[in-house]
This record gives sequence, C-alpha cells and structure tokens, in this order.
Amino acid sequence: MFLYVALKLSKFVGNSMNESEINAVATSIRSLSMDAIQKANSGHPGTPLGAAELAAVLYGEILKHNPADSKWADRDRFVLSAGHGSMLLYSILHLSGYKVTMDDIKSFRQVGSVCCGHPEYGVTDGVECTAGPLGQGVSMAVGMAMAETMLAARFNTEKRKIVDHYTYSLVGEGCLEEGVSSEASSFAGTQKLGKLIVFYDRNKISIDGPTDITFDEDIAKRYEAYGWQVLTGDMYKPVEIIELVEKAKKVSDKPTLIILESTIGKFSPNQGSADTHGAPLGEENVKAAKKALGIPEDKEFFVVPEAYEYFSSKKAQWASCEDNWNKEFDAWSNENPELRKMWDAFHNNEAMGDFPLPEFSSTDKMATRDASGKTLNALCQRYKNIVGGSADLAGPNKTILKDCDGIFAPENRKGRMIEYGIREFAMSAFVSGMCLHGGLRPFCATFLIFADYLRPQLRLAALMKLPGIYIFSHDSIYVGEDGPTHQPVETLSSLRAIPNVQVLRPADAQETLEAWKIACKSEDHPVCIVITRQTVQGFSKSDKNWNKKLSEHGAYVALNCDGVPDITILAAGSEVSTAIEAAGLTPEKKIRVVSVMDFTKFDLADQSVKNSLIGGAARVVCAEAGISSDWKSYATSRSDLFCIDRFGTSGPAAKVAEYLHFTAKDLSDLLKK
Repeated sequence: MFLYVALKLSKFVGNSMNESEINAVATSIRSLSMDAIQKANSGHPGTPLGAAELAAVLYGEILKHNPADSKWADRDRFVLSAGHGSMLLYSILHLSGYKVTMDDIKSFRQVGSVCCGHPEYGVTDGVECTAGPLGQGVSMAVGMAMAETMLAARFNTEKRKIVDHYTYSLVGEGCLEEGVSSEASSFAGTQKLGKLIVFYDRNKISIDGPTDITFDEDIAKRYEAYGWQVLTGDMYKPVEIIELVEKAKKVSDKPTLIILESTIGKFSPNQGSADTHGAPLGEENVKAAKKALGIPEDKEFFVVPEAYEYFSSKKAQWASCEDNWNKEFDAWSNENPELRKMWDAFHNNEAMGDFPLPEFSSTDKMATRDASGKTLNALCQRYKNIVGGSADLAGPNKTILKDCDGIFAPENRKGRMIEYGIREFAMSAFVSGMCLHGGLRPFCATFLIFADYLRPQLRLAALMKLPGIYIFSHDSIYVGEDGPTHQPVETLSSLRAIPNVQVLRPADAQETLEAWKIACKSEDHPVCIVITRQTVQGFSKSDKNWNKKLSEHGAYVALNCDGVPDITILAAGSEVSTAIEAAGLTPEKKIRVVSVMDFTKFDLADQSVKNSLIGGAARVVCAEAGISSDWKSYATSRSDLFCIDRFGTSGPAAKVAEYLHFTAKDLSDLLKK
C-alpha cells in the first residue's frame, strides 16, 4: 500500500476539493512528469515538480473550462509562458480529461507525439498557444485579454454577459527577464486589463544557477510601476492561491501579478538547485523523489486513483457550466438578432455588407502606403472585426482608422484602432493573442526595417498558422534622408525565408488593393504587406487577368512585347515601374516585365508557369531594391542582378538612388549590355 505525502489543508471553502484530492493531483503531476522526461531522456522537470499544486488547483477549482469542449468560446484561457515546463501542462490536461492520453504522455518529445517538447497550438488539445521562447507566451496572453475586453464591449448587453472570462498565464524568471514581457506588461497596465492574471513561479533558479547572478530587481515594485496589482503567496498553499485569485478579481482596473514562492524540482534530491531545471533527474533521483512522495518507486507513470476520481466528479459541473452559457447565448441571440449576425460574422471572418472598396486606375501616381491606407479603411467598414494599429507610426504607416469607433482605451473598449506604442515585439504578440482568442482579425504596422524587432513572434505566428496581418511601410532605400539605419536591404529576404509567411510587395495602387484582398482571405498563415513611402507610377497591365494571376501564381506579365522577348525582367514592388521605364529607354530590345508581388508563391509555382511568365527569353534580369539572394537562381548571370547588396546612405531618395546607381537609366544601361 502506498502513502503519498499529505499536505496540511483544510476543506476548501466554497468548493469541493479537499486535502486528499489536491495532493493526489499534484503527486500525479509530479509522477507523470518525472517519468515522461526520464523516458524521453530530455526535458525540464523543475517546473512540473515545483508548480504542481498551482496546476492542480487551477484546473480543478479556478478555471472556467470544459475539457470535453476545449474550444468553448467563453472559457478561461491559460497560457504556460514558461513553456519548457510543458510536462506540467500535459500532465494536468491528461488528468483533467482533455484529449491527451497516457500513451501520449509516454511518447513525450517523440516524433508524432502531441506532447511536444514545448506546447504547440493546434497540435495538443487544450493548449492555447505555442510557447517556449520565453516572454512570448505571457505577451500573447495580453492580446487574449485585450480581445476579451473588445468583444465584451461589443456584444454584452445590460441583461446578459456572453463574453465574460479571464486570461491566466504562468511565468518564471526567464519570461520576466526577456524584454518582450516588459513591453507587454507595460501595455497591459496602461490599458488596465483587469481580467489578466499572471502567476510568477518564483523559484530563483535558471539554467546557469541562482537567478540573482543576473536578475535581482524588485519585481513587485516593477509591476506596480507598470500599473499592476501585485499579490504574494506560497506555491504550496492551494487555499491561499484560490483566495489570491479571488482578490485579484475584485480589482477590475488593473491586471494582477501573483508572486508564488516556490522550490524548483520539489521532492527531488536536488530540489532548489539548477540541476533540476533542464535535464532528466536520472533513474536513482526519480526513485528517490517517488520515495519522498510516498508512491511506488518501481512503477512508472503512476497516477493516484483519487486524481482521476476527482476530475471525473467534475465532468458534470463543467458540462453544466457550458450548458448554462449556451442557454444564455441562445436567449441573447433571440433578444439581439442583429448582434448575433455580427457575432457570426466576427467569428467566421465574414464581411458585413458590401461597402465599396477604392478604385485605383493604371494612371494613378501615389505611394502604395497611401493606397493601403485607403483600402484598409474601406475594408474596416466591410469587416467589422478588423482591429489594429501601429507602433507609434500610424501617420507614416497610413493606419489611422476613420469611423471605426475611435481608439481602444480603458474608457473605450469598442475602439478598433490600437495605439500599440513603440513596442514592435509585443505588438506582434498581441496580434497573435487576438487571433488565438478568436472573433477578431487583427493587424499591426511599422517600418519594414523594424520587422527585425518582431521577427521571433512572426515566426511563432507562422508556426501556429495564425492569419494576422503585418503592414510594413518605408520598404527600401527610398526612405531617403533617414539613412542606412532605416533603409532595409536584407529584410525582405529574411521575411520570405520564414516558412508559412506570405510576403506581398505590391507594385502600384491597383496591386495594393489586390494584396489586401489576398490578406483578408488568409486563414492559416500571417501575411506581410510591404509598401512604399515614395510615390509610384501606376501602369497598364498587359495581362488582363493580372489580379487572378497574382492570386494563383504571385506574378503576372505587367509589360509584354511582340514575339519572344530578348530580355525578361523579373521585378517586385516599386521596381516594376522602374523596369517599365527602363524598357522604354531601351527600344532596341524586346523586353517583357513580370511583376512578382509574391516571390515565394512564384518560386514554388510549377516550372511550366514560370516558363510561361518568362516567355522563352534568352536573358533574365532581376530587379529589386534589396539584396540579390532571392533572385540568383533566376538571373541569367550575376551581372543581371539589378539589386542592392550593400547598405544605403543618407540623402534625398532620388539622390540616394543615383548614388547607388539604382535608377531606370542605370537599369537601361544594364539591359543594353
């Protein structure tokens, strides 16, 4: 007969969990986590062993959720920002009844397992977001909390609240050291996101040793300065955790950080040390930990029977909670048929009405950022769930939303324009969080050069297959006077290199409209719309089905010639009009110009499609105001790469182009060679 270690708890007030049940769940979490990590010979046991009580009480008593329906719209969200502790999450998901089986647990970190090394959204039932890169999980949680407030303001009535849930996250020292969490926490405090509750697992240990070797600031004061409510407690007093959460909920105008003092690797022989952080405990240490817990030392993946029994007893309560919400939702729908239509449109990304989109002609001469701004505002009238803004560049990015309920703020939760502040990394995480929450189509914007600040989050968005929209203006050396620090040359290629990211660089106003249409249709990947600061001359399209070709192949024939071309120019963005002008300066050659708005789609197209676009030309020249790496496989020779493989320089845009020999005349001279 085994004797698992009992915690000294009284019967919880107002709920059904008692001393035996909380201990059974926490013990089982530790047992499953130790064995899964040991079997995989890889993983991070410190967090699952150290924070098991929090997971037990969170999923058993605090969260409003229903494991039988992990996508229930009004569920509470939980984000394990400290994603390296993934076995903590997998264990509690399994025990509480999500679709995580014992066989899944036993195949932790193996190819094809739903129990991945770090939690992955869309792979594991009950996982709300892909987490692991530290600080990003809690930053996405801020986006989720923001989405909740936006939808609550839009759909709740005086009589009924159909959007009324909390967002929780668990962070460790690593999350709080990463800068993105500071950006996100500052924003959350400024926006008074009172339904965001973050638990800080304060074990004071990281991989290299005690955290005070690099991290000794007063976190409580730091978060108070952000505008948060800060509470403190003991990780191993579940009653206290419940009381702290209730206290957090009483403050509606501040997010809450609950600091829980803990011991990393609790119950293992090396508890409290860095040895338990990021490597299996070892067989002897696992046995010793099991002995300390009072469970069978020779039995792997042991679950205390009472843990299963406890969660089994919860099923009816959870189902009833969702059923009551469904009845409330049905009553709300009957009382508010127009709101219900809007709800469905929001959650299905459907247009509401047929608000006219701008009409651009082939003769229009304008910056593509201006065309983008006009298109965005029109789309916001069609799609009422489009929300977003800029990293303090709304004017230059042309993302000021008109007639869209104003700016999102504590006093205006219906506002659809978001002032993200100079927080590019967190801004991108908010977009992901809103996508993950559901019901909104978010966008963000900044200069293309500052994509470097948010790239790690864009990568996660691509991994999660989220359809966020990223607007990047000021896309080349034509930024001009701001100089090489602000003139992107390598950025486009680096964005195109991220799998599942669609990068669209329209050549004129008409293409910009099509780029937005493509972006709005995306369901499983982020889309980057890359636009100019400088004016660009529109042009007549030789291919009358050009917009269809753009959507299908990413490219089309912008300028054709009679017969087989001598030279075909592959160009993108503003360089398409440069190529057309250069062709006009080179009448002795038969020249075709192909606009490649979506290089990746063009690159992946069937060879027959590419051959048709190139048209049998003996010579192919590639033109783009950036590095040549993407184009090398298409240009006939290295000298036919009309690109910029160096940094720019300061000066008026036209003068910079002349200095770098990147004008229509320079391209014409190359064509004549």
